[in-house]
Amino acid sequence: MHGELCGLCSKKNSLINPKFDITTIYVPPHIPLVLSKPPQTPMTFPGAPVPPDSPFYIQRPPIEQLVCSHISQPGCVLRIKAPKKMGKSSLLNRVITQAKALGYQTASLDFQEAEEAVFASLDKFLRWLCANISRCLNLSPQLEDYWDEEFGSKVSCRVYMEGYLLECIDSPLVLAFNEVNRVFEHPHIAQEFLPMLRFWHEQSRVVEKWQKLRMVVVHTTDIYIPLKLNQSPFNVGLSIKLPPFSGDQVQELASCYGLDWSNNNYSQQLMTMVGGHPYLVNMALYHLCQGEISLEELLQTAPTQAGIYTDHLRSHLAMLREEPQLALALQQVVNQEGSLAMETLTQNELPSAIAAYKLESMGLVELDGNQIRVSCQLYRIYFRQQLQEEREMYLRLVQLEQQKQEIQRLYNIDELTQLPNRHYFSQYLAEEWQQNTGMQPLSLILCNIDYFRFYNDAHGDLAGDAVLKQIAGAIRNWVNHHNAFVARYRGDEFAVILPQTDTKVATKIADNLREGIKTLEIAYAHPRFSGFPSKVLTFSLGVATIVPSPNNSPAMVIAAAQAGLSQSKLLERDRITVKLVNSD
Repeated sequence: MHGELCGLCSKKNSLINPKFDITTIYVPPHIPLVLSKPPQTPMTFPGAPVPPDSPFYIQRPPIEQLVCSHISQPGCVLRIKAPKKMGKSSLLNRVITQAKALGYQTASLDFQEAEEAVFASLDKFLRWLCANISRCLNLSPQLEDYWDEEFGSKVSCRVYMEGYLLECIDSPLVLAFNEVNRVFEHPHIAQEFLPMLRFWHEQSRVVEKWQKLRMVVVHTTDIYIPLKLNQSPFNVGLSIKLPPFSGDQVQELASCYGLDWSNNNYSQQLMTMVGGHPYLVNMALYHLCQGEISLEELLQTAPTQAGIYTDHLRSHLAMLREEPQLALALQQVVNQEGSLAMETLTQNELPSAIAAYKLESMGLVELDGNQIRVSCQLYRIYFRQQLQEEREMYLRLVQLEQQKQEIQRLYNIDELTQLPNRHYFSQYLAEEWQQNTGMQPLSLILCNIDYFRFYNDAHGDLAGDAVLKQIAGAIRNWVNHHNAFVARYRGDEFAVILPQTDTKVATKIADNLREGIKTLEIAYAHPRFSGFPSKVLTFSLGVATIVPSPNNSPAMVIAAAQAGLSQSKLLERDRITVKLVNSD
């Protein structure tokens, strides 16, 4: 039977054509939808689980028969998997109803009810689990009588189940876990909790008391947390994957809504758009039976903001906006006619397999082996347009941000040397001052090119500019300090800020600059000028060091470095003068 079920789940409805163009849908304009008779049962707006006894519940044979018979087996595990709004909770309700009819005890936990704090630790999670199972069984929680830190949370949980809960009941227990995918979001919990469920199942083979337990696990997506084969509860028991409605099932549901679709192709037209998705089909039939919209209008407006699915589509779009990598993967799928190999999805921060599983859990795509395709035309049309617009908007924002950064760069950078300018120098020094107040010393080196005005006059402005660019690049190479900030201070002066640097190290760096400029061998090669102390360009430098504090300011270290530079220029140049900073 299991093999037959898998075969049923893997079949694709022959009426669904993913290449169908919405513009070719045609409904005779003068033929109204036929209401055979008003629905006998009051209708509710689609979206909530369908009660087990509701005529609006459409069976998908042999699923219902399989799941209801499976829970009668001691120690069984039943796994129900499908994207959101495919009918998992409605099917679970039928399982619970069947269990009660057999005289079984039931406990149904929905992990969506758990607060985020519950997932803070395994101990807190398992305590929450046991307390809620107790509540479902009308038993007072007795956690403190069975919990032992020495044994650990998992053993304590097992002892609580075996020694208290299973001991207190005389009949089998159907324990249902809904929205288990919420646990997947917390790997530190999932990697302990899921193997624990597998262990409970294996206990039923050797311990009679555990044969009372039947587990139902409901989830929207495959788990992508690595588990050993002998630890996973997802490779034991009966696996149910809910398929979309067939054409006959859509017609059956239409009849429940009072619509006579037996002698037309309306169900095929609707399925071409929504692919047999139970929620989307129900939404369409609910609105059609009100008589306020025709099928033609519904199909034409379905993938637009004016259509009946606008809230549903926008909620998916909002989720995709929070995960741009997921949106990028979906855009690839909707732009591809037919199927796409999963590994071809864009590989960025989100691995392709995880992206595919997440999109499947949202119901936006279908997976068939290694192939991925959009689940219906509604999603293809809507998201092809919306994601393209989103991408164009994103690219415009990126472009604006780049322009903003370029304007900021031009505002902060000296155009000639491409070093930070005087404005950026002052800003950087103030920020360093705030961050290092009362901590490490900060040093400042100011250096001036000796007699550069004469060199510029002799060789011209273009040659002078070329020299300034050459020296600026050389300074960046010579200052071998991980936090050094090099700037063009003004004209032929350069500044080096050295955070967390004392006077001794700063003086050594200054001496490297003084010797380095000579190695460039930029000579005063002009007959009009002679008699300079050196045949090549040299540096005069001033060094100052200070420990930033509320009692001093950046202006003080600048003033001290300028004083040192001035003294070097007075004393024949090509020298370094270190000045102490008076911070009183």
